[in-house]
Amino acid sequence: MTARRTDAKHRISAIAKSNRNRAMWLAGVVALLAALCALSVTVGTRDVSWSDITAALAGRTDNLGQAAVALRIPRTLLGLFAGSALGLAGAVMQGVTRNPLADPGILGVNMGASLAVVIGIVWFQIETAGAYIWWAIAGAALAAVFVYTIGSLGRGGATPLKLALAGAATSVAFASLVIAVVLPRADIAGGIRSWQIGGIGGATSERIWPVLPFLAVGFAISLISARKLNLLALGDEIAVGLGERVAFARASASIGAILLCGATTAVCGPIGFLGLVVPHVCRLLVGIDHRWLLPFSALGGACLLIAADVAGRIVARPAEIDVGILTALIGAPVFIWIVRRQRVREL
Repeated sequence: MTARRTDAKHRISAIAKSNRNRAMWLAGVVALLAALCALSVTVGTRDVSWSDITAALAGRTDNLGQAAVALRIPRTLLGLFAGSALGLAGAVMQGVTRNPLADPGILGVNMGASLAVVIGIVWFQIETAGAYIWWAIAGAALAAVFVYTIGSLGRGGATPLKLALAGAATSVAFASLVIAVVLPRADIAGGIRSWQIGGIGGATSERIWPVLPFLAVGFAISLISARKLNLLALGDEIAVGLGERVAFARASASIGAILLCGATTAVCGPIGFLGLVVPHVCRLLVGIDHRWLLPFSALGGACLLIAADVAGRIVARPAEIDVGILTALIGAPVFIWIVRRQRVREL
């Protein structure tokens, strides 16, 4: 009896220590995000003074410096929302598929949303922000179902490698279709090509407000799915034995991820690899418990996207590099490293 009590005390002590460490990491990530947001507002192709920054934050745009800061504020907010959405969506997709290679870009979800928006613009003349979002969400959902269906064919079902290959092939095919759809429309081809790179430059409050309700619903569904994802990580048979409806759990969590991916792609374009890199880094910090992993992935995604945006403004002054290019430069080596790891079959 005494030995059991001692073991129980040790377990409780270990859990408390782990939670304290996670809370410390959480405080650190929040502080880093706040610092990056401040940096995003103050750093750019034009140098600004502190007086311009404070005046712009108060709503004044009396000179070029204040106007520059006023443009950076919605850009920073969009980076915060989009990065959080993509980081969280990546963690959810990895949990749903138990696939360490899962990512909105790699699985073709972002490109499916992109193709749907382009078709809507060229063939159906959609113009409103709300229409872009609905078309993007529909395209993301269809792409996710298509890739999962293709990856499930054959022996072994939907293995990580088969899903990654199906997603990569689908992304390439959809990218080609985007070019084919846009090619006859020289009047809009330039704007669509720029949007396809993925970026948050030119953000305005008019672009951000319509997407917030979709992101809010996606965040809520994804975060609520944390317990379901923990059970799915134990395997389908164990999850069923514990009373979880596996199909419903996967479908509900996937809906949250699709909403986040589709809404973000509609306003920013397809930004790849962020949803792959961030969950892996967060998993090293806080472990595999999705109750911690999901919020950490959201915060980490925001940090990475804002940091990439700030770096893109600095390295090519007076021009800028879109965040889609920088996240690809960061994510591609990580993707190769994960693929080359042995025993990379499931989470």
